Amino acid sequence: MPDVGEGLTEAEILKWFVKPGDTVADGQVVCEVETAKAAVELPIPFDGVVHELRFPEGETVDVGTVIITVDTGEGGAGAAAEAAPQPAAAEPEQKRQPVLVGYGVAASSTKRRPRKQPAVPAQTGHLQAIQNELSGQAPAPAAPVAQPPAAPAPAASAAFAPAEVRPLAKPPVRKLAKDLGVDLATVTPTGPQGTITREDVQRAAAPAAAPAAPAQSTAAGTAAAPAAQAPAAGGLETRVPIKGVRKATAAAMVASAFTAPHVTEFVTFDITRTMRLVQELKTDPAFAGLKVSPLLLVAKALLVAIRRNPEINAAWDEANQEIVHKGYVNLGIAAATPRGLIVPNIKDAQAKTLPELAAALGQLVATAREGKTSPADMQGGTITITNVGVFGVDTGTPILNPGESAILAFGAVKELPWVHKGKVKPRQVTTLALSFDHRLVDGELGSKFLADVAAVLEYPKRLITWA
Repeated sequence: MPDVGEGLTEAEILKWFVKPGDTVADGQVVCEVETAKAAVELPIPFDGVVHELRFPEGETVDVGTVIITVDTGEGGAGAAAEAAPQPAAAEPEQKRQPVLVGYGVAASSTKRRPRKQPAVPAQTGHLQAIQNELSGQAPAPAAPVAQPPAAPAPAASAAFAPAEVRPLAKPPVRKLAKDLGVDLATVTPTGPQGTITREDVQRAAAPAAAPAAPAQSTAAGTAAAPAAQAPAAGGLETRVPIKGVRKATAAAMVASAFTAPHVTEFVTFDITRTMRLVQELKTDPAFAGLKVSPLLLVAKALLVAIRRNPEINAAWDEANQEIVHKGYVNLGIAAATPRGLIVPNIKDAQAKTLPELAAALGQLVATAREGKTSPADMQGGTITITNVGVFGVDTGTPILNPGESAILAFGAVKELPWVHKGKVKPRQVTTLALSFDHRLVDGELGSKFLADVAAVLEYPKRLITWA
């Protein structure tokens, strides 16, 4: 599993495009994987015949793990090149450059150093430990009778005491243990070279659920995983693993909610004039082939309000204790997709004309619905719009996208009785809700910004007079 960038440590195999026996060429896409950010297609860096697919579809695999082997026909019959961080004959001979960001983890980056063993005083003990290491066996404890009369100093013995050895586990496993409240020092490892696996942590977290049993292999633990997803007796409960986009969204929202002090303000106003303008723009030749919706004008109104209140377009730098004001707007649009909620953004939205903004918005939504949004499209956002009105919801209190200063919720547009020119008339009314980071945005700035967005949408001619 290659490193697809963004510091991700694992990915789920969504679909294999090849099977054992298929011929593949260098650069051919062989599978699609889903990270916590997006779905990514992976090319193979070899020419040859697929020898083995190591994991089925739906399996979550750590970065650096062998997922496919390819018979390159080099080095004799049956020689297989593994798409993994270990050496492969085809790599140095073809001198391939990476065909994907971060593709091909270096051999030295994921090869784990052998666990330090307690000092063995006798020479025979050293030879036995080395022999066991080479054969892949667990080192046998030294028998008490093998110790020489001259025992090592107490300080040296304490330095190599097994209790001081840090448990071996990959970052995702350590995070799982932390979330479940499991002390890795108390977990019995079953992975290669004494590595603690996810199954080890899960067994330690729920000892009452399953009686103590001999250590199982990683393959056995993987095979047992689907059973945990089966419906409970009577079909009243169904367990769904939390992974991919939903897992990343949950972690991001928790971090945002407990890091940035949220404040939410609301404004309800008459949006009738903007709704009329939307209908007029749909017939304008400048928008031929483009989708024109109320969300487009909400986005434009927000950009005008940012121009009038530039301090709101900022970020909090905790490490340097600085507020970073940004001269560009990467406008995020929250999009509900089959894979979960994602927030891709339109780069440099402030520089786009209204037709250009319509084209960018249409492309963003279409790509998101197809599940093809790239990780780069979801990075670097500065402020976000979430359109809860499409679900018939009046408004809400949205949580900030991590690293951003504000998020605007656009509620449903409804025909309601409204005082217009001194008389009660049916008018199209909506509510905007603005959540903002109170470290960056005080009440005055947040109120002025929200009022400006509503003012533009109430009287859309301000798109010209305030631009």
